[in-house]
Amino acid sequence: MVKAFGFVAYGGPEQQQFLDRPLPVPGPGGVRIEVRAAGVNPADWKKREGWFGTVAEPPLVMGSEAAGVVTAVGDDVDAFAVGDEVFGIAPGGAFAEQVLLSARATARKPPTVGFDQAAALPVAAATAYDALRQLDLNSGETLLIVGISGGVGSAATQIARARGITVLGTAGAGSADHVRSLGGTPVRYGDGVADRLREAAPDGVDAVLDLVGGTAVRDVAGALRRPGRLVSTADRATIEDLGGAYVKRDGTAAVLTALADLVAAGTLNAQISARYPLEHAAEAIAEVESGHARGKLILEMNRP
Repeated sequence: MVKAFGFVAYGGPEQQQFLDRPLPVPGPGGVRIEVRAAGVNPADWKKREGWFGTVAEPPLVMGSEAAGVVTAVGDDVDAFAVGDEVFGIAPGGAFAEQVLLSARATARKPPTVGFDQAAALPVAAATAYDALRQLDLNSGETLLIVGISGGVGSAATQIARARGITVLGTAGAGSADHVRSLGGTPVRYGDGVADRLREAAPDGVDAVLDLVGGTAVRDVAGALRRPGRLVSTADRATIEDLGGAYVKRDGTAAVLTALADLVAAGTLNAQISARYPLEHAAEAIAEVESGHARGKLILEMNRP
């Protein structure tokens, strides 16, 4: 049996608890790892609350991205072997001592990249990477990120700046220094944000990456030089109404490998703001659920 953290019914935090799960056995296309680190994301508590439907019957393990050491592989998997250090997507949950990864969404961890940094890449950083590819910005263009200070925004800012793209982002006053540290220009959100954006970018912006949705993106969409060059991870209906598109996820190891190379080169930092042991998983989830988490939160376990 392995120790895990999940929920026993759909609903609020009171449904969360520790679970004893059988040691998972990798089937076709699967890889089992001893988890060293797992990323915490807003999607984790949203899944618990049923935002994505209640298609699976609880109890369910929470989390979706993990990094660790391979302990077993499926019969048809030849890209990985026991002892390899890898990271990727865990379809059955990541908050456990041992979990299964999908081999097609698993990449090797470079020796110079920590397990914590690797575990922070498959969801937030990969989403940022996919969104930027969809927007297809060139060096010298200007990007506005709506809700810049979280995990996706922090990664998108760094990747875009490395490509010579000017980045502005809406954020609270308390996140301004964080945004500047990434190379972005903060624009305080709230009443008057459109006026403040015009002051920061008098000629408008070339593209918008929306991570919030609703009025937050409607209030700034007018800054686009070319209407429609807008991608969202948060609000499909509003973005389509504004002539934009929802982000198209790649979901393959190629993106993870590219991100790990950026980390190894010092171009991308996952901006990990806090690390919790598995025993404190509920605290980590609560921090993300509060909406005030800056950067990335990580669970750590199975320390050698």
